[in-house]
Amino acid sequence: MTIREIVKALGLKVLAGEAHLDREAKGGYTADLLSCVMAGAQQGQIWFTLQTHLNIVAVASLTGVAAVVVAENAPVSAETIEKAEEEGVVLLSSVPPTFETIAKLVKLGF
Repeated sequence: MTIREIVKALGLKVLAGEAHLDREAKGGYTADLLSCVMAGAQQGQIWFTLQTHLNIVAVASLTGVAAVVVAENAPVSAETIEKAEEEGVVLLSSVPPTFETIAKLVKLGF
């Protein structure tokens, strides 16, 4: 499933990385501790988090995740969005709680 398909199916907002929405997503990972993400997230996964600071872009680049979904409509700074765009990181936002967003994704057969 592509990021574009997931964005449409879940009603996600694209904050950065519009040019990279045709990437294939290969599973998901959920964590807010950056050290856990660096140790556990796999290339091509979608990372779900409540973190919004600039370091999420660095971790996304390091791990090679397909996209970062900031859940629960957490506010993301312009600085983080700008850095994600520069680094080619797809940065998305969802309104519902993380669990609900992931549950919808699972129902889609992801």
